[in-house]
Amino acid sequence: MDHSHSHNHKDLKGQKLLISIVLNIVITVAQVIGGLVSGSLSLLSDALHNFSDVISLMVSYVASKLSKQKASINRTFGYKRAEILAAFINASTLIIVAVLLIIEAIKRFSNPQEVEFGLVIWLSFVAIIGNGLSVLLLRKDSKNNINMRSAYLHLLTDMLASVAVLIGGLLMKYYQFFWVDSLLTLLIALYLILVGYDLLKTSTKMLMLFTPDNINIRAVVGAVNKLPKVSKLHHVHIWNLSDDELHLEAHLDLKENISTTEFNDLLLDIENVLHIEFNINHVTIQPEFNKEDPKEVIVQD
Repeated sequence: MDHSHSHNHKDLKGQKLLISIVLNIVITVAQVIGGLVSGSLSLLSDALHNFSDVISLMVSYVASKLSKQKASINRTFGYKRAEILAAFINASTLIIVAVLLIIEAIKRFSNPQEVEFGLVIWLSFVAIIGNGLSVLLLRKDSKNNINMRSAYLHLLTDMLASVAVLIGGLLMKYYQFFWVDSLLTLLIALYLILVGYDLLKTSTKMLMLFTPDNINIRAVVGAVNKLPKVSKLHHVHIWNLSDDELHLEAHLDLKENISTTEFNDLLLDIENVLHIEFNINHVTIQPEFNKEDPKEVIVQD
């Protein structure tokens, strides 16, 4: 059995996460005080979302630090899956917060309350600036890492929520539409569920070691089977260990009883095909010749 490693470790810019954490703590404290003073549910809901941002950013920061720790005898993969777990936790908190907001919004619909709109307008404007800076800080890293993407989505949705609260404050100021406070809270919550569900689904698939959506296993098998001396690639497993590592583990039925040296050359060809065509960067192959075992592509152990 042989395997190959080709990892591309990315700097997750922990300093950016720390800056975002500090900004969100300041915003959360200001919004809680302002929400209680003004009586605005949408401002308090935005504060609650900001608080969940603080927690999620802390989880993301710890996960990014853990993911860089070296493997050991007891932890042969190290903490590389910590970031996937962090994304799962963050997605779950988005949905939980959303459900709580929906409950409160429904209660307020039947009994709209007058709101101190001036404080709502100013604090929502401050939140837009703070979260906007955090979004810009994490945007680049969010494209390549599910953990950073979960933190980025928390901040992006909160910035949008603050925009909604600002619009609500203006409507209350000029038209006395105090019911819009509850409506905006409901819309914010529904949007959180939409975003959180997608992230929760993606992180769950990765935790369950499902085949990535962009990988066609039969296409992978077909590409390897075209190589000389290969009879059939079977018993295949493909999964993401992390955002940077896509693993393949399989049995390889050979046409001939080749030497170890010949197999090494064949393995190099297989690795090149899998890396170039499918971006698989960790390959573990068990070579077989005339072995009596199941030859299906997917074998239920």
